[in-house]
Amino acid sequence: MFASVAKSIFGSANDRYVRSLGKYVDAINALESNISALSDDELRGQTVILRQRLANGEKLNDLIPEAFATVREAAVRTLGQRHYDVQLIGGIALHRGEIAEMKTGEGKTLVATLAVYLNALEGKGVHVVTVNDYLATRDAGWMGQVYRFLGLTVGVIVPNLTDEQRRAAYNADITYATNNELGFDYLRDNMKYSRDQMVQRPFNFAIVDEVDSILIDEARTPLIISGPTDDKSDLYISVDKLVKTLVPADYEKDEKQKSVVLTEDGTEKCERMLEEAGLIEGRNLYDVANTQVVHHLNQALKANVMFKKDIDYIVKDGKVVIIDEFTGRMMDGRRWSDGLHQAVEAKEGVAIEPENQTLASITFQNYFRMYPKLSGMTGTAMTEAPEFFDIYKMNVVAIPTNVPVQRVDNDDEFYKTMIEKFGAITKEVKEKQAKGQPVLVGTVSIEKSEMLSEFFDKEGVKHSVLNARFHETEAHIVAQAGRVGAITIATNMAGRGTDIQLGGNLEFRMQDEFPELEAGTPEYEAKAEQIRAEIVAEKQHVLDLGGLFVLGTERHESRRIDNQLRGRSGRQGDPGLSRFYLSLDDDLLRIFGPQTMFARLMNKNLEDGEAIVSPWISKAIETAQKKVEARNYDIRKQVVEFDDVMNDQRKVIYEQRADIMDAESVSDVINDMRAETASALVAVSCPEGTYPEQWDVAGLKEAIDDVFNLQPPVDDWIEEEAVEPQMISDRLQKLADDAMASKVAENADVDWVQIEKQILIQTLDHHWKEHLATLDALRQVIHLRSYAQKKPIDEYKQEAFLLFERLLVAIREEVTRTLMRAQFRFEEPPQPVLPDFITQHLDPFSGDDDSADIDAATGTVLSNLPPLSIPQPPMPQRDDTGELVEAPVSRNAPCPCGSGQKYKHCHGQLA
Repeated sequence: MFASVAKSIFGSANDRYVRSLGKYVDAINALESNISALSDDELRGQTVILRQRLANGEKLNDLIPEAFATVREAAVRTLGQRHYDVQLIGGIALHRGEIAEMKTGEGKTLVATLAVYLNALEGKGVHVVTVNDYLATRDAGWMGQVYRFLGLTVGVIVPNLTDEQRRAAYNADITYATNNELGFDYLRDNMKYSRDQMVQRPFNFAIVDEVDSILIDEARTPLIISGPTDDKSDLYISVDKLVKTLVPADYEKDEKQKSVVLTEDGTEKCERMLEEAGLIEGRNLYDVANTQVVHHLNQALKANVMFKKDIDYIVKDGKVVIIDEFTGRMMDGRRWSDGLHQAVEAKEGVAIEPENQTLASITFQNYFRMYPKLSGMTGTAMTEAPEFFDIYKMNVVAIPTNVPVQRVDNDDEFYKTMIEKFGAITKEVKEKQAKGQPVLVGTVSIEKSEMLSEFFDKEGVKHSVLNARFHETEAHIVAQAGRVGAITIATNMAGRGTDIQLGGNLEFRMQDEFPELEAGTPEYEAKAEQIRAEIVAEKQHVLDLGGLFVLGTERHESRRIDNQLRGRSGRQGDPGLSRFYLSLDDDLLRIFGPQTMFARLMNKNLEDGEAIVSPWISKAIETAQKKVEARNYDIRKQVVEFDDVMNDQRKVIYEQRADIMDAESVSDVINDMRAETASALVAVSCPEGTYPEQWDVAGLKEAIDDVFNLQPPVDDWIEEEAVEPQMISDRLQKLADDAMASKVAENADVDWVQIEKQILIQTLDHHWKEHLATLDALRQVIHLRSYAQKKPIDEYKQEAFLLFERLLVAIREEVTRTLMRAQFRFEEPPQPVLPDFITQHLDPFSGDDDSADIDAATGTVLSNLPPLSIPQPPMPQRDDTGELVEAPVSRNAPCPCGSGQKYKHCHGQLA
């Protein structure tokens, strides 16, 4: 009670905080007359003055009044827009690393210019993150006018740029990009072979537009870069043909365990057939060199014997589709791992798709937490404020509107069935259209949009449909959704970033109706003046009708999405109306089942087609939404907890890569690895505290030969008195160091610094890739530990730590083995080339992959290196007539000319 009384007198904590920023607003306004009196050159000179003040020791906070006043005047001169006082408050919140919640139409895009300009003065780079490529390009061009006027550089990151273009964009003072592009560039950078190949620079400050969409909705799935393994189609087919000749006596099957193994006779039979086909080395199938063939043989046997067509899978449209053994449903998009799916594809004679392997991954949570300062803006964030603080340590500040909101939010209407609800919606929309009042109809899915569109078509209601797939087309439709009689159906995520202006949008109407006219010409201005007059008249007509009517066809799982939809109406003090239509068939209501009191009440008391309107029921729905929000937060938090474990390891590996690339020489690291490997080999065969007769001397000699390519007199060492494992380790290390020194002396012409660097990085990458696959498999099964009353996340941390220690040991041993056993041929070294990556980020709503498949960058030439990396294709050759001679260059490979583009887009075009 006392809290509510105090709040009514003093205002909420948010109100008091906003009021405390008033002193900055007063200081900025006090400078306006002086700043506006400056010439364009003098105003541009403010940037130099402010940067000099920073160099002299002043802090960014000291520059807020002058910087904000400068940006406001620049916006007036370039855009014809002047920041309102509430927008200045939003800019201060962004500069402080907070989330500014501002209603739709309050000018968030313009607000960002204040904090962006102030922080760009440091010269460390500012990133403005948007939800799609269209908005990144639009905002970079639109707000870029302000920045360029003030002497700052602006870059934009969109798909299909070369590395040089990306590097230039990141080196600009201000960079606009999507969250996917930023994340994938970070992962790709940490797969490059040298510093000068990287495109990003150290993180500084980022402003995330539509922060709730990016940091919450899209944060449910990580960014993943995967690369196809070698194409083994011929091997799959060859092994499959061989397996089809086997008879039941050649193998034993266990249907309960769904496993099958070759008998002794079957093994011998396969060995002979594989030897005749030239698929194995030597005559023994189980030699180390034949490991891969054994694996494929076992998978082909399992595919042919244990997996039945139309029971375990079906063949549809030339693809093998798995059937869920519990539900009997097709599982489109799912594939068996470990080459089993490819084995079934070979069995059925369909196209064999290559296996993919994760090369790098990161969650948005861990990516954006790398920025020293992070802020965001959106129309709806308060309902998720606890999550923003827990995960990102960002407070949410609700910025008041410039003009009080006039929108009327009506109570929900409830119907028994979806058909009745859609019928009522169609009737309501038809009446509004007859009057001329524009309607925005919000749905929760593309499927529901299409169903409702069919209802409208039957009733002759002219309408447009948006489904969040074609962002640029969307912007044109959304911008005109406020015109007289306009009916627009949109999924709840569609069209974000574009305001719905009553009467229409001048810029978009000119683009749509007169695309041939060029801005600034007399013809353009004449038509623009005519359309401007039409918009004014049309807007007044819509205002008289009550403004934009927002109609929600279903409550979303999150109140925030519902608020986004409502916020489309009532822009900048315009009148508006909103209402949600619900039914018992809605997903949210079905969660609570038809046995609830609410369902029984509606079924008993409602006639067909009758609606009920009750604030009590609306409140119950909101309570249900809160429960679902809490559950979704727990899911996202679990994703973060598991990725935090990998993130700690990711940082160590990426820092080691960076240190290797930056170091003038890595000889000390190599020497330490050699010493630690020697100690580890001796420790395994000769444990401390045991007697020499208990040592595995044969195993030690074999390990030394394998890793160091040496045959020292281990037996003689052990026969000495008072022999200790440390003595053996020291002698082994001395022999290895001497052998390495001899090899260096024999190959004096070789650039050992570059060789050691390349071997280190390539070994690190290879084992890290394998480690990621292991962690992924561990994460999928670790939840089973809960049956033993153990907390899965704790078990995962423990297991992951042990796996990481094994990873470091394996890297040390592999690097040592490679250098000790390496043979050198003096020839022109190939250039390290990264493969074409597959980038994935699935949209949590539609299931579509939102990310662009972007070409990986090529490496740079490392001088005097042996051929350790992927061979690069030769440059295109021409004959005496100038005709292009076909060369073995893959059309999707990076062009050998070094342009950074694919071959088919560069020299391959000439073919």
